[in-house]
Formats: sequence, structure tokens, C-alpha cells
Amino acid sequence: MPISTKALQPDTPAPDFSLASTIGQTLSLRDFRGQPVILAFYPADGSPVCSSQLALYNEALPLFAEFNAQLLAISVDAISSHHAFAGQYNLNFPLLADFEPKGAVSRAYGVFDEDEQTSQRALFVIDGEGFIRWSYVSPSDVNPGANGILEALETLEPV
Repeated sequence: MPISTKALQPDTPAPDFSLASTIGQTLSLRDFRGQPVILAFYPADGSPVCSSQLALYNEALPLFAEFNAQLLAISVDAISSHHAFAGQYNLNFPLLADFEPKGAVSRAYGVFDEDEQTSQRALFVIDGEGFIRWSYVSPSDVNPGANGILEALETLEPV
């Protein structure tokens, strides 16, 4: 699968969205205005690379908290699948279902894989004013880790 060259780039306003989440409510990007947001798009609940990536981010939550950053993970899986996945790995951050219409948010960010009908593995760091400050699309079989996220958060100016 080719890596997207359509992913939204830094200095672009982040498209707002409202999606069902594993915390039992619909979350919108605008709910987090005033603080950094990390969007982690991933292909599928339970896949080996997705599992290791999100487990790593779960461990990195204290580091993200140092920047007052909220992590939101997004895939096209249904909320019931997200609940099972989050429970299996004890994930302590919201998983959002880009399920209906399938992939609408992934498309808005330029990271929907039309061939696979999933989100690509992509990361976005959004500042407190709602602008993308860093984006990265990884091959689907590679865990991108957290270093790029942390480096991007370090460059943000306090709002």
C-alpha cells in the first residue's frame, strides 16, 4: 500500500469532527481547544502493530500529560470493537470510531486507504488554536513510536 501524500500538512487548520468514543460520549476536536491534541489514526483494532503502537502510547501518557496534550486514537472500526480492544490492552485514552460514514474523518485528514478501506497509520499534533503543527504517515507495518510526537509537542508555544 502506498503511503499517502495527501495527508494534511503543518500550518493547516485541523478539520473538526465529532465521533463516538470509548469513554461513552461523542467527542469533538473543538472540545480540546486550548490544549494540544495528538491524533493517532490506525488501521485496525487488535492487529499486531496497532496493538503495540497503542500500548506504547498508553505507557507514554504521563509524557504527553507534561505538555497537557490529549491523545485521541481513531480507526474505522465500530465502537464495540474499540471497547473490546481498549479493555484487552487497558488503554486509558479515548478510541474514536470513524465508522459512520466510514472513514469520513480519515478522508478529511487525507489518510484514508481506499484499497484497504481503513485509516492509514498517521499521526498529527494539533496546537491549542486548532492548527496542525506536525504530521507523519507511517507504513502500515511499522510502529512509528512516540519520539516524533514528543519532539513536536516540545516545539509548541503555550496558548
